[in-house]
Amino acid sequence: MSARRLYLAAYDITDPKRLRRALDVVRDYATGGQKSVHECFLTDHERNELLERMDDIITTEDRFFLLRVTPRRKPRALGQARLPTEPRYFYVG
Repeated sequence: MSARRLYLAAYDITDPKRLRRALDVVRDYATGGQKSVHECFLTDHERNELLERMDDIITTEDRFFLLRVTPRRKPRALGQARLPTEPRYFYVG
């Protein structure tokens, strides 16, 4: 089984219907986040699957970014934010 890595998934979708579809897709993989930025612990297969599903939704007017968070530095949280943690189990569906 492939190791999970932490990614930030962010999007800017112009159409409300596509926005809702994008939110539903990203939430299938997210462990946390807010508004249009979500934390996702993904295997290589899940990352590819997420990219394929988002490719079916977005148009040239939209933007989608999937950024890998490097494990070299410990994340900092400001205010009442919680540091990202890998949960005991993942539900993808």
